[in-house]
Amino acid sequence: MTDCELCETELPTTPGAAGGRVRRDELPDDLLREATARLGVLAWVWAGLFGIGLVMNHVVAPLLDLPMRDLIPWGRAADVVAVLSIAGSIALARYTRRLTCNPRLALDLALGYEVLLAFGVGVVNQWEPERLLAGRLSWICVLVLLFPMLVPNTPRKTLIASLLAASMDPVGILVAHWRGVQVPGFTAVVWNYLPNYVCAVIAVVPSQIMTQLGRHVQRARELGSYRRVELIGRGGMGEVWRASHRMLARPAAIKLIKPELIGAPDRSAAAAIIQRFRREAEAASFLESPHTIRLYDFGETRAGTFYFAMELLDGLDLESLVRRHGALPSDRVVHILRQACHSLAEAHDRGLVHRDVKPANIYLCRLGREHDFVKVLDFGLVKYDRDHSVMDTIKTSTELTTGTPAYMAPEMAGGEAVDRRADLYALGCVAYWLLTAQLVFEADNPLRMLIQHIQAEPVPPGLRAGIVLPARLERLIMRCLVKDPAGRPSSADEILAELELVELDRPWDQSRARAWWETKGGRGVPVPVATEARTMAVRT
Repeated sequence: MTDCELCETELPTTPGAAGGRVRRDELPDDLLREATARLGVLAWVWAGLFGIGLVMNHVVAPLLDLPMRDLIPWGRAADVVAVLSIAGSIALARYTRRLTCNPRLALDLALGYEVLLAFGVGVVNQWEPERLLAGRLSWICVLVLLFPMLVPNTPRKTLIASLLAASMDPVGILVAHWRGVQVPGFTAVVWNYLPNYVCAVIAVVPSQIMTQLGRHVQRARELGSYRRVELIGRGGMGEVWRASHRMLARPAAIKLIKPELIGAPDRSAAAAIIQRFRREAEAASFLESPHTIRLYDFGETRAGTFYFAMELLDGLDLESLVRRHGALPSDRVVHILRQACHSLAEAHDRGLVHRDVKPANIYLCRLGREHDFVKVLDFGLVKYDRDHSVMDTIKTSTELTTGTPAYMAPEMAGGEAVDRRADLYALGCVAYWLLTAQLVFEADNPLRMLIQHIQAEPVPPGLRAGIVLPARLERLIMRCLVKDPAGRPSSADEILAELELVELDRPWDQSRARAWWETKGGRGVPVPVATEARTMAVRT
């Protein structure tokens, strides 16, 4: 994303991922982590090079019929330098792989590592200085130029480290002088190692470029009051980012919707799509149910990219829950469905139809002291039940369709008008999945699955899974799956009332939920819309 796409600000610093401050001459956190990973690779490379030096001088060189003047001198001191350099390189590489690795500290350590490597190279180079001054370019030049390209740091730090590294050849000559070896005069040293210092100055250029790019990335990630921190999902209509509020340090999830990715053929169509997104986001922002994901903010960048800022949650979606842990007991399913109905009922009362109710869009999380707290996602792409929606525009694309085939109501699959009862059909499919760990209809492609939703009669979930379910719960699910919308429950409130009457041996309560999360839940991934980004549209 370029500068023209920014919702720019002029603050001298921006908050870091954890709420701290990021200097303008430093890279964003994710780019720092990438640089740290490259540092680890570079450390292994240098360890390998010194290892090759040991093998070449102790194994290969004795086998070559070459006079000593054609060989690089390699004595015991070189062996010591090589062993110490290998050990230091391995230690640094291992540190960069630790979870506790601080990227900024690692990159500062890299500068010291560069100088130490240059010192080792300088000592080896100048062990017999008279034989190496005859027009050979020092390996330190390669080191000085390579480091800032692969492991960037601030220009000031880079210049200081590069000048120190460039001075290691003269330092090697000084060491040789202390050993009593005849060394060249001062003028010869300056003339032969002037390229080292030229390279040290040039090394600031890639560092400056990387810093400027980092600054551009930093500004490009500022959307209104939010700064993008880390990409957590990418789908057919855009991207989802972990973000933080610039003033409050509040974590959020940012969904970017790019018109060119959702079938807009020209600018006017893109503008119409963005306008509909804006209208529907305004409607969704008024949803107040605690079981609906909270929409913090929305807006549009200069390049026409629309974005939603939503809350981050700690937990996992129902699709992942069943895939990891299998079918759920009926008492827990009732507990989950009640909360989902609370969210859908409010949306339906406001004339909004979700149109993509599915396990991946229902998130089970820990919220404060609550466990198994349900949040319904993706209310940024709803439809007015008495009006056209942005999803109708999207359907003009040959590659995209609304909804998800496994949970799509027959009237939606047939291209007919839909209302709130399409969401209730999908909720019945979700309940079926939770109780059986199986889809209502199985098929080898989306088209055949849609045909089954239109024509085939579902097998009762208890019979399908070979389990005994509360009779009232099973009848309710089968009512939700009736082909004719008139035969289904008329509202989410009606489903909620029926769920209250389901006879359970032991209701699912907070003590049981807390026990489950402590034993099986572990730490969830606080990214409630990562899955959503992959399922905003399905290929047909």
